Amino acid sequence: MLQITAERLSRLLAAHEPLCISLYLPTHRRLPENKQDPILYRNLLAEMESSLSEKYPVRQVREIMEKFQSLAADDLFWRHRTDGLAIFSAHETFEVYELQRPVQKLLVIADSFHTKPLVRILQSADRYQVLCLSQHEARLYEGNRDGLDSVELIEVPTELSDVLTDERSPSTQSVGSYGKRSGEGGSAVHHGHQPRTDLAEAEVLKFFRAVDRGILEHHSRLSGLPLLLVALARNQADFRSLSHNPFLLAEGISIDPDSLDLEKLRQLAWKGIEPFYLNRLIELTEKFATAQSRQSGSGDLSDVARAAVSNQVATLLVEADRVIPGVIDRETGAIGSVNPTNSHVDDMLDDLAELVMAKGGEVVIVPAARMPTTSGLAAIYRY
Repeated sequence: MLQITAERLSRLLAAHEPLCISLYLPTHRRLPENKQDPILYRNLLAEMESSLSEKYPVRQVREIMEKFQSLAADDLFWRHRTDGLAIFSAHETFEVYELQRPVQKLLVIADSFHTKPLVRILQSADRYQVLCLSQHEARLYEGNRDGLDSVELIEVPTELSDVLTDERSPSTQSVGSYGKRSGEGGSAVHHGHQPRTDLAEAEVLKFFRAVDRGILEHHSRLSGLPLLLVALARNQADFRSLSHNPFLLAEGISIDPDSLDLEKLRQLAWKGIEPFYLNRLIELTEKFATAQSRQSGSGDLSDVARAAVSNQVATLLVEADRVIPGVIDRETGAIGSVNPTNSHVDDMLDDLAELVMAKGGEVVIVPAARMPTTSGLAAIYRY
């Protein structure tokens, strides 16, 4: 899964050569609902082609549609969907994102990408990552309270064999074919059933160090998400003794990750993450109350919009699923009415969130029941 990160969102928000196409589609994980996903996608492509044909020559339209149509014909792709899909296309850009929350069907053709639905997903307070670790394998997942999906590891060894040197003699090599998964061939694997030798211990620790370094540099720092470790007790202790990842939670789940299917893993992971999630919301609520009492925080949209333009908002809490129609002038902070020619609803909370993020502030999407205000937003100022 290509997960949403602040870095990738910033890349989408950067200037791109027009035209820019943003496509959002609600999708489904299971039968029979997911059978409708490719049909809905093709219908949206027909709408796109019709719209493009009104303004651009046939050859250019054909070139634009080619990658979208190739995806429409990929049966394997449509058999493995999550809760939503986002596709962004421009000159030399074609990026597909799996979303773990549903989105409304939406097609926007403009001079820049439409990223507001991503902001809501990216900044949700209940997101987390899970590292499943054994002596010979590492897997990473990303999820929220409702879903959990695998993440493609970048510059991280997935198996012990990835970090072993070629100089080892056959007599010192561990028994097993670490590069093979079950059903793919290879000799019998015994590494999980014998005590570690000194050599095996060194190899496992080398593997753990490489995993820790790669996860921190290429995943945790980019996502900023809490990381839950799922591993047997000894592997928990060994990994924690050498880890430098500040996002690694102090409490993990001491169990063999290979014994869990994805749904059971999600259930256990959320049980471990929920206290951290609730504590974070409590801390943010208390911090806002203190700031408000000192006139360094506000829940008034007009005040917060002006403060955001002046780069005064350090943290912005936004109520999940709340929409306040209208637009915010990014130069003055003034509030304006909805543009009736737009094919989508302009939401001032989304405008405000994008503005705060662009200024380097933190945005957190909070459930309505946990919001400290009734206005849909709560801002903590820098000074």
